[in-house]
Amino acid sequence: MKHFFEAKWTAKELIILLILTFVIVPFALEGLLQDLLSNIFHSNLYAGTLTGLIMAIVFTTAVYVVALRPFNYSWRKIGIHSFKKDYWKRIFVWLLILIATSIALVSIMDLFGIGTDNNKTQSLKQNMNWITITIGFVSAAIISPVYEEIFYRGFLYKWFRVKWGLVPGLFFSSTIFTLVHIPTYNTLPVNFISGLIFAWTYEKTNSIIPGMIIHGTFNGIAIILTTID
Repeated sequence: MKHFFEAKWTAKELIILLILTFVIVPFALEGLLQDLLSNIFHSNLYAGTLTGLIMAIVFTTAVYVVALRPFNYSWRKIGIHSFKKDYWKRIFVWLLILIATSIALVSIMDLFGIGTDNNKTQSLKQNMNWITITIGFVSAAIISPVYEEIFYRGFLYKWFRVKWGLVPGLFFSSTIFTLVHIPTYNTLPVNFISGLIFAWTYEKTNSIIPGMIIHGTFNGIAIILTTID
C-alpha cells in the first residue's frame, strides 16, 4: 500500500478545507441556510436533511477542486475503490464494537442526566410517518456517511497520516470529526470513537468504503431504534 502514503498536499489544501469546515459551512449552511429552510418547511428534519444534502455536495466538490484536480489525482487517491473480500468479517466486528461502545457511553451519559436526542431526531419523533422515517434514514445512513468519509477520512485522515504518522492521523482527524458535531455535545464521545474506527479501517484497507458501510449501518440502526423508541 505504498501509494497510500504518498500525496503532494501541503498546508494550503488543509487550511482551505478547514476554513470551509469551521467557518463557511457553520455560518452559511448550518446557520443562515438551515434557518431559512426551517422557516420554509417548519421542520428541523426537512431543513436539516436538505442542508445535509447541500453540505454533501459542497464538501465532495471542495475535496475534488482543492485536493484532487490540481494534482491530477483520481478519487482512488482518497480511498474510493474496492477492498479485499476477507475484510467483511472485520467490518462486522468493528460494527459490533462501535455499537457496544456507544451503548456503554450512552448509559454513562444517562447516569449524569445527559440525553442523546438532537433537533432532527426530536423532529422525527414528533412527526413520525413513512415519509419522515425514509428522509431521516436516507440522511443519516446514506448522505452523511458518504460525504463524511470522503472528507474526514479520505482527505483529512490521509493528510495527517502522510505528514505526521499513524497516531496523529487517528487523533487529529477524529478530534476534528468530533468538533464539527458541536453543539450536539451529548454525541461527542461516540463521534470520537467512531472517527477512530472509520480511520482505522481506512488504514488497514486503503479504502474508505468499509468506513462508509460501518458508518451508514450504525446510523441506520440508530434511526430505526429512534422510530421504535
